[in-house]
Amino acid sequence: MKKALSLLMVVMLVLGALAACGPNREEQSSGNKDSEKKADDANKPEKLVIWEDEKKAGWLDEVGAKFTEETGIELEVKEVEMASKMKEQLRLDGPAGTGPDVLTLPHDQIGELALAGHIAPLEVDGEIKDRFTESSMTAESYDGKLYGLPKSSETPVFIYNKELMKEAPKTMDEVYSFSKDFTKDGNYGFLALWDNYYFAHAPIGGFGGYVFAEKDGALDPKDLGLNNEGAVNGAEFIQKWYSEGLFPKGIVGENGGSAMDGLFNEGKVASVMNGPWSFQGYKDAGIDIGVSAMPKLPNGDPMKTFMGVKGWHVSGYSENKEWAQKFIEFITQDEYAKLRFEQTQEVPTNQGLIDDPAIAENEGAKAVAEQSQYAVPMPNIPEMGEVWDPMAKSLQTLVTGKQGPKEALDAAVKQIEQNIETNHSN
Repeated sequence: MKKALSLLMVVMLVLGALAACGPNREEQSSGNKDSEKKADDANKPEKLVIWEDEKKAGWLDEVGAKFTEETGIELEVKEVEMASKMKEQLRLDGPAGTGPDVLTLPHDQIGELALAGHIAPLEVDGEIKDRFTESSMTAESYDGKLYGLPKSSETPVFIYNKELMKEAPKTMDEVYSFSKDFTKDGNYGFLALWDNYYFAHAPIGGFGGYVFAEKDGALDPKDLGLNNEGAVNGAEFIQKWYSEGLFPKGIVGENGGSAMDGLFNEGKVASVMNGPWSFQGYKDAGIDIGVSAMPKLPNGDPMKTFMGVKGWHVSGYSENKEWAQKFIEFITQDEYAKLRFEQTQEVPTNQGLIDDPAIAENEGAKAVAEQSQYAVPMPNIPEMGEVWDPMAKSLQTLVTGKQGPKEALDAAVKQIEQNIETNHSN
């Protein structure tokens, strides 16, 4: 018995000695963090190259300086026209090693660039994801993966001349009644570019049409909803405005936008459907504009306008992807997104800013934010490129009375399906 007790005492003494010699848990944890920080610092680049949109980089002077102060990383900021030149420049400069670490793109370009490896997928915490509206995060995703963080959104809204229309109507039935009375002697109550599918999707989608069905978080290019019952109802609604002479015959085709803007700027049009890019031009023409979300359709549903989201992306060719992602997480914080809005007037998709006075008290920004709740992101899969031209041609035959709604949409869908089969079949 004594021998057993003695052996137990020896074991306890040895364990005690080992515990005393072993590292403290807090010290061990601290040591791990220090080693992680050193490893992190070892991979830290001296510089990140940032491509921002043309004439939009001024805000980065202040925000970039704060990032450099916190990280020690210098920034080289270059302005590149975003809509078309940005992706083409990336394709050239990326493989050559002279491209950016971070760039900005419209979300409908994500699919083709992701497939080619030009932009890198992101792994971000839920806290970061929750910073933005769900629809804007959907727009920044492709094939179930996140490829960017949103910086702003835009969607068509209702713009009216306050001298001709005292307040924004709540429904399109009200707009129609107003237009029936107001449209005469070269004046028009309401105009929209509904032969252009970007704008025409609002009534077509609002009545139940869709481009591609969504399945398991991805868009299915084999399931088109552009000639279903809802889409046909939307096309009938569109055709009515043209057949009853409420829209002039000149508001068709490539020159339709400039013709519409010219009439509105001359004070001959009471209201239009247009995007936030048009606000300043109307103001410069001396028009006292009011702005609201689009009035509801006759079926009681909101117009489902297309939403375009601009986002921040990490180049697939960057050697500093980890720090590039940290940079876009840093600059999309609410306070910096607000600063960018104040300088560029591009409406951010940060949920924490929706009720911020900077946006809530800005009539145009508030209207865009409200309409964005009903908007759908333009499909960002490569097959979307096969939709625009057939829909434009069919809509033009519709609004000129050459084809009925069902016939025109059936023709468009047939051509889209053929284009997809020819250009995107594996």
